[in-house]
Amino acid sequence: MASAVAVQDLSTTVAAPPEKYILKDGIGGVDFPMLEVPVIDLSLLTSSSDESEREVEKLKLAFSSCGYIQVVNIGIEESFLDAVHVATKQFFSLPTEEKMKCARPKDHLDGYGNDTVFSENHTLDWNDRLYLIVKPETQRKLNVWPQNPTHFRKVMLELTSKLEKTNEILLRAMARSLNLQDESCFVKQLGENPIVLSRFNMYPPCPRPEQVLAAKPHGDASGMTYLLQDKRVEGLQVLKDGQWYKIPIIPNALVVNVGDQLEIMSNGLFKSPIHRVVTNRDKERMTIAVFFSPDATSEVGPAQGLVDDDDDDERPKLFNSVVDYTGNYFKYFQDGKRPIDFLRI
Repeated sequence: MASAVAVQDLSTTVAAPPEKYILKDGIGGVDFPMLEVPVIDLSLLTSSSDESEREVEKLKLAFSSCGYIQVVNIGIEESFLDAVHVATKQFFSLPTEEKMKCARPKDHLDGYGNDTVFSENHTLDWNDRLYLIVKPETQRKLNVWPQNPTHFRKVMLELTSKLEKTNEILLRAMARSLNLQDESCFVKQLGENPIVLSRFNMYPPCPRPEQVLAAKPHGDASGMTYLLQDKRVEGLQVLKDGQWYKIPIIPNALVVNVGDQLEIMSNGLFKSPIHRVVTNRDKERMTIAVFFSPDATSEVGPAQGLVDDDDDDERPKLFNSVVDYTGNYFKYFQDGKRPIDFLRI
């Protein structure tokens, strides 16, 4: 069942977080180094210049090491990105009873709510969120889509439409970086009806940031994840070589990371990073994430050309193929496990 009280409300009414939000061992430190996340110019990826090939190589190195890039020159106007942030802020600024009109039904993903309580030992995340399935259209649950602000739906649909184009450009560039003959091989594995899921995140101030996480460590179940960061407040961290690093804020850049299903498609060459979100004592933070995942009926596996057929090959198949990876993700996640680990050969 979902936690009954909005974290936004808790943050203004309690002096300390309830016990169910407190991590037994804390967050592992108080200060973390900044990671130099490679910056990719999207306009260069689609050009025919020598710079394009250098950008593709930079993309490959980033996704095969830290799993993150920051994308600039994305072809989306700054004024529109500002409109996305404004619509998100307007929604979370509504009275609780108004937001609850979009409340997530029990045992559903779509809708407004917060962390789901799976057991008495489950430590909760300090955030409120609005999940909405955008595609396939047949899976939209419009009854939990906000009617207020009135332009919210228009802005969200326009954002996901723009990111669909960005996603295809990046997936083709990723295939090219691995010298795959079929540049559309990752796009094809998304299937005829890819899943596009948007998530609007509110991370309220927390009086005990050294003991509470806004989002627990996890890898994404998606193929690819696109994040519009808060323009002023940091919070996203990635685990690299056993050390937590902060992801820097670059205004109007997209933070992009590989999801578990793309790690499988790339036969482990691209890495789905473990990441988390920390809390802030004084400031709220809002972000918008859009996830692109394969059709639930599509079989996902290492791409042809990345696996040798011989028994004594140099490039063995590292993952078994899977159908509906996302459907099994939360079952493992609630037990603190990564479903991708169960597919390793």
